[in-house]
Amino acid sequence: MVIKQEQISIGRACRIMNITRSMWYYQSCKDDTMVENKLQELSEKLPTKGFWEYYGRIRNEGLKWNHKRIKRVYNKLGLNLRRKKKRRLPARVKQPLLVPIRMNQTWSMDFMQDSLESGRKFRCLNVIDDFNRECLAIEVDTSLSGQHVVRVLESIIELRGKPNEIRVDNGPEFISSALDQFCEKENITLRFIQPGRPMQNGFIERFNKSLRIDVLDAFIFENLDQVREVSEEWLQDYNLNHPHSSLGGMSPSKYLERAINLLKTASPQTSVEVSNKLTA
Repeated sequence: MVIKQEQISIGRACRIMNITRSMWYYQSCKDDTMVENKLQELSEKLPTKGFWEYYGRIRNEGLKWNHKRIKRVYNKLGLNLRRKKKRRLPARVKQPLLVPIRMNQTWSMDFMQDSLESGRKFRCLNVIDDFNRECLAIEVDTSLSGQHVVRVLESIIELRGKPNEIRVDNGPEFISSALDQFCEKENITLRFIQPGRPMQNGFIERFNKSLRIDVLDAFIFENLDQVREVSEEWLQDYNLNHPHSSLGGMSPSKYLERAINLLKTASPQTSVEVSNKLTA
């Protein structure tokens, strides 16, 4: 700036500013490309988080970059400035609603909402296995965060094993970082339906209808304990006794039991042949 404004030589400008000429000509040899790419990636994935969140994730990945270096690049990219712009949801690709050929291949999750007699609202998190339409959980509470969803999944997986994928809509709990990190850690694929297309999650939507008619619209609840008690009784009856039309009139438990027996006794049959026998 001094050189351009005053039209003086570089040597004189350095003497005025009390710096050496080598400092003027110095150019950093550091290549921060990898640091920049990593910070850009994190800022796109987690736009509401700050420097220390990014730094912690970088260190957890085994990258031993000094925090001062990361902070310098962080400021250079302008990531220290508050970002108010909202993100658009990533494009969701339409997925065919296929019937799984085995247990724990695909689960479906969805929320329902209702009110107590006092007018206080509560929510239900429903989880089913698409293979035999078995209800794996009905979690009832006034608030169900992403962390709460993860705890429910952990309890189911402990008893039943984990699925290959889980189909969900674009609710805030399902696009939360808590659920995303959990599924990434457990190697579970999250399948998002397209916004405004609940029919793409048809198995859980059909289940929700049954729960709505038989429980939520059938009783007036005074408190959450009543909702949990009635929902649990209904869940057990649904899994053990409900004659599901898409399962050839069998209950979810009976269908699963028959599938396991067929797989045990069958010679080298394919999964598709076993599936055809189940509904025959």
